[in-house]
Order: sequence, then structure tokens, then C-alpha cells
Amino acid sequence: MVFGLAALGGRLASRVARSRALVARRNLERALGRPLGDDEARRMVGDLFASYGRYWADSFRLPSLRPEEVEAGFDLDGYEHVVRARQAGKGIIFVLPHLGGWEWAAYWLTQVEGFALTVVVEDIEPPELRDFFVDFRRGLGMEIVVLGPHAGAAVTGALARGDMVCLLADRDIDGTGVPVEFFGEETTLPAGPAALALRTGAALIPGTVYFDGPRHRAVLRPCVPVERRDGFRKDVARITQALAHELEALIVAAPTQWHLLQPNWASDHEALAAAGFPTDEATA
Repeated sequence: MVFGLAALGGRLASRVARSRALVARRNLERALGRPLGDDEARRMVGDLFASYGRYWADSFRLPSLRPEEVEAGFDLDGYEHVVRARQAGKGIIFVLPHLGGWEWAAYWLTQVEGFALTVVVEDIEPPELRDFFVDFRRGLGMEIVVLGPHAGAAVTGALARGDMVCLLADRDIDGTGVPVEFFGEETTLPAGPAALALRTGAALIPGTVYFDGPRHRAVLRPCVPVERRDGFRKDVARITQALAHELEALIVAAPTQWHLLQPNWASDHEALAAAGFPTDEATA
């Protein structure tokens, strides 16, 4: 019943939050590689918002679940990449898109497997809401770093003490990222994952957690090669482009679970303006 209400709430939101629905449609078309007719777009955007509603419902019920209940509803493909990276002893950076339900995997890592996990999250307004989500996620066993000028040092310290690190990396929040081609269009993505890996030697493992019927299925891809070759800036750019292609592959597998509802390309801002929406409305 909770999932049904969450899905219904999400579908209703897709009709009210029209600027975000426009962004969602554009992202679906990117992932599918084709334009959508209006009827198909309404259905798929509704599915996407329903998925987003499930994300929140799942997240907020996690504190009420025992670790064995989380384990029973969780499947994992590609864990051998984690095993090999841990044997190398240099740390692990998980690089994720805003897709599916990543907090389920975070809870599994901390409460079932007993790993220390540090997660970098966006600094949102108002501060009271940011603090609520920081406290909530800490209650699930994660160490939380809020994105800001000290985040890099905090994450470097986390890797040095042996934490795994989780970075959501399909959106350049502060506009200081690296130019890449992402779904056939130029945009920027965060430089942090590549820069941290180059500086620390940590493994870069792209992954995500899909909703799979009533279950959750984590998929981890092989480590993205991290090597110094052409100078730091060029190496960051090359590795970030490789990560963009990995994120594309993860998203294409379940585009209606891609909960990126903010403009992420220059053409998104142009489309919002053409439709009469203030671009900051969808960005917030």
C-alpha cells in the first residue's frame, strides 16, 4: 500500500511540476535515443515520477527494517570488482547516477557487510531540511559530507582511513566540472571522482541500484582505469569522459528510474525558456 501511494503521489507530481516533467521527458529521450510522442511521454514521465516516489518510500522505511530483511530483498551483480579493489588496498570510490534506490545498497554495505561508507550529498536549502537528511542518512550508518569547499579534504581523509566513498556524478551541481559528451550532447560532469582517484589511487567503480519488481538489484561495473598519462588536467578529463560512458550504460538499462529532474545541458535551459518556465524553477 505504501508503494502504491508513493507511486500515485509521484504520478500526480508529474502533472503539477511541469518544468521538472519537461526535463524528465528530455532525459528519457536522451536515454532512449529518440523523440517521444505525447502519449508515450506522459506515460513514461509518469512512470519516472512514480519511481521517484518509490525511492522516497523505500528510503524512509529503511530505519524500520532489520539487516536480514534488507539482505533478503537485495541482489548484487559485480561484487567481485569490490573484492579485487579491496585487495589492492587503496580505497574504493563508487560512482553513481541519480537512478533507482542507492540508499538501499548503502544500508546493505554498512549494516549487513559492516563497511564504513562516506557519502557526499548536495547542500540544499533550507538548512533545516539539509540537516534533517544528513541526520537521517547518518542514522542508516553512513558518514555524510555536504558538498562544499571542504568536501575534497573530507573525502580524501575518508579514503585514507579505509572508508568506501559514494559519489553521485551525473550532474554538475556547481558548474565547475569537466566538459564531456554525455548522451550525445556536451555538458559538464563533476571532476571529483577522477581527481580523487588520481590523487589517492582509489579504485573507481561505476554502479547503481535498480528497482527490480519488489526487490533491489545493485549492478557494479568493472573499475574504470585510472592512470597518469597526459598531465593531471587531461587525465581528469579523459577519466571523467570514461565515467560518462559508464553512467550512460547504467541509465539506458532503466531510463524511467533516472531521477535527474534538473536541467543538466545548455539545451535544457533553452527548452525551459522556450516553454515559458524560469530555469531556476527546475534547478532548485
